[in-house]
Amino acid sequence: MTVEIRKVKGKRELKEFIYLPEKIHKNHSEWVPPIYSQEWHYFNPKKNRAFSNSDCILALAYLNGKTVGRIMGIINRQCNEINDVKNARFGYLECPDNKGIAHALLLYIENWARENGMKKIVGPMGFNNHDPQGFMIQGFEHKPTISTYQNFEYLNRLLVSEQYSKEVDYVVYKIDIPRGMPEFYEKIYNRIISRGDYSIVEFNKRKQIKPLIIPILELMNECFKDLYGFRPLDHQEMNYMGKRFLKFLDPRFVKVVKKDDMLIGFNIAMLNLADGLRRAKGKLFPVGILYIFREAKRTRQLDTLIGGIKKEYRGRGIDVMMGYTTILAAQKAGLEWADSNPELEDNTKVRAEMERLGGEIYKRYRIYKKDLQPDEFYTY
Repeated sequence: MTVEIRKVKGKRELKEFIYLPEKIHKNHSEWVPPIYSQEWHYFNPKKNRAFSNSDCILALAYLNGKTVGRIMGIINRQCNEINDVKNARFGYLECPDNKGIAHALLLYIENWARENGMKKIVGPMGFNNHDPQGFMIQGFEHKPTISTYQNFEYLNRLLVSEQYSKEVDYVVYKIDIPRGMPEFYEKIYNRIISRGDYSIVEFNKRKQIKPLIIPILELMNECFKDLYGFRPLDHQEMNYMGKRFLKFLDPRFVKVVKKDDMLIGFNIAMLNLADGLRRAKGKLFPVGILYIFREAKRTRQLDTLIGGIKKEYRGRGIDVMMGYTTILAAQKAGLEWADSNPELEDNTKVRAEMERLGGEIYKRYRIYKKDLQPDEFYTY
């Protein structure tokens, strides 16, 4: 078997790269296609500013003249400088359960990383940790969220066969929405509100959220700066991220806390739209958006996206203020459970909060690593 790897050079190859996953996942019941208009934007260096901070390569695998796999290589220069490392990343890996194809794709990116002086490769990762990262290793039977991979289980086995090992794991909690408010939450919330030191800001319309997108993401930069793999967003990237997600946000599940006029905390969740996105087949128009809006009325799952609290205000009940009002909104909407979104396994404070609310781990994701020897270049 001879696998040929070609670098993506033009629009025709990029189209193959973007649409290949729907062929590979044709019979994958839980897979959800991406929104293809966003994919064209994401993989376009002229439109996605993240390319300006990274060296990147896209590649396709061919067998007997047919496209059978894809992979992306990223060297995030800014992240490497911040952390004083020489790491490359692989991401968006798709292939059938075939060692030869997986080997050729991974080796192509490994050699590219070596040529660029990198000493280690990690993945799957994107430009930043708001992109899908980590392959699922537990919870394959559950619905995916908009920010995670829904990979086949065999990809983990293929990576291990290529001498990849665990770099870090993320855990995801399933939290049942209580019918009443937990007593300890009620007491803490009432005590904080009675003091009047902080105010909770809630929204009825998306246009009310728009002016706060940049301040929220600026606070995210501040809160996430020490998290694994994070790189601060610039304002152009913030605008892109805001446009990408705003149309799908339900204002009922966006919570902001202020002290006077200063933003000190935020929590953003969204309705799980997996079934609607699946019916839309990755296209918003002409009717895809209707499937998505219809699913927004049917779903019983809430997905946490991002949240953060200014460091000097942590431990003061700000998280309870946002959690309390989110629970009330979820109860009113008839939701039954929430997905916590991936949390680093060593983030004990956040995990303790999930468990205090009765959350149980039901998914796990893993980022893999492999050391690269600079003098060992291989062929496939």
